[in-house]
Amino acid sequence: MAEKKVFAGHQVRRLRRGAGLTQAQLAELLEISPSYLNLIERNQRPLTASILLRLAGRFDFDPRVFAGDEPGGGAEALRKRLTDPMFADIGIDRSEVEEWLAAAPGGAEAFARAFDRLAAGEIAAAPSDESGPVALARREIERWRNHFADLDAAAEALADELRLGAGDLYNAIAERLRIKHQLTIRILPADVMPDRLRRLDLHARQLQLSEMLDSASRTFQAGFQLAQLDAKAEIDALVKGAGFTDRIAERLFRRHLNGYFSAALMMPYARFLRACEASGYDVELLQRRFGAGFEMVAHRLTTLQRVGARGLPFFMVRIDRAGQVSKRYSGASSAALVDAAGRCPLWDVHRALERPGTLLRQLVALEDGSRWLTIARTVQPPARSPLGIRAEFAIGLGVAAEHAATLVYARGIDLAAPEATPIGLGCRACTRHDCPQRSAAPAGRALLLGERESGLTPFSFAGD
Repeated sequence: MAEKKVFAGHQVRRLRRGAGLTQAQLAELLEISPSYLNLIERNQRPLTASILLRLAGRFDFDPRVFAGDEPGGGAEALRKRLTDPMFADIGIDRSEVEEWLAAAPGGAEAFARAFDRLAAGEIAAAPSDESGPVALARREIERWRNHFADLDAAAEALADELRLGAGDLYNAIAERLRIKHQLTIRILPADVMPDRLRRLDLHARQLQLSEMLDSASRTFQAGFQLAQLDAKAEIDALVKGAGFTDRIAERLFRRHLNGYFSAALMMPYARFLRACEASGYDVELLQRRFGAGFEMVAHRLTTLQRVGARGLPFFMVRIDRAGQVSKRYSGASSAALVDAAGRCPLWDVHRALERPGTLLRQLVALEDGSRWLTIARTVQPPARSPLGIRAEFAIGLGVAAEHAATLVYARGIDLAAPEATPIGLGCRACTRHDCPQRSAAPAGRALLLGERESGLTPFSFAGD
């Protein structure tokens, strides 16, 4: 509680009204001025520790409840919902959302619940990259902003312990599995495991890994197995706390947590953050230093949110050639690009698939005025189908331009330049009139068709 500011105006107001007190009466009890209490209730001042303790003592409650979730998940979560195409013609800025939360927290929470229920109901009817259990699991990941402090701490402690026993992490994990858990690792030919990368054979007490895995992937898979054994208590607690009623969503969330622990074991928080800051977040250098893959490092960058030792707020998406998103993590970035139902073809994450292995960097600007420095590069999973087909994806990694000055990728780029590529959140959510790449009119906008003239696209539409 002492490590972060607590804005809980709606809870204070509810507590005061429930006790039948005026602002002046409660202010007197708390030994503060009525005007200061008014600012607290309007979320214009945080609760100090001393005031919180007085409230807890007077009304007999656990002060930790005031550190809980804000209505609707807070201003950023509400702004994400408002990026939906149905609101494309309504200009709602950050200050309006904050005023809404302060003035009508109950209404904001009601809107959030109704929107989420509507979105869940439309999953089966509307095209989507994520649906059902996948959406439920991701919602829980985003609720934590993809940062699980207990798992990070446990992985970091174990990584330090393993370093004392062996210089090579893979061999150290293998030794721990053998000695502590009576499991040996066996590398099997691809024709023996044609459709699997990892398999646990409890009868033979073997963790079987495919020979198709590269060095980084072998370490990750071995760490994944170790997570199921050494971090079981922490992971069980997180899964139980999620309260899933859908078993598949629960398993997806558990799988994410096992992978999170494995990545944190390979890239221990403090050492990894120091390397990030020293290298300017050079992903390819971080790959080599920590023996990890490009996608592993990109994902790890979205998790650096330890209190008192935060990294830059990155987001990450992974798309295929059809533009479908198979992974998306907002982290602490609140990037609308992550949650958008559509994607813009002017964003270089799509062009990366035309240039395999080449890292592309791009400064982009969204309609809401936000600017982002993004990098994109292709990745290929180690497995291939029996027909020889190998998957290929593009990773898009980005950070707000206001935070990007220290990045190695920002060198030579004027982050304030007007030449940033104007992109949108998919044509149905984009209201830019001058885009020659447009493939559809924005949702809620009428098409304008004339016989005497032709515009940049056949999708001219009514403006504001």
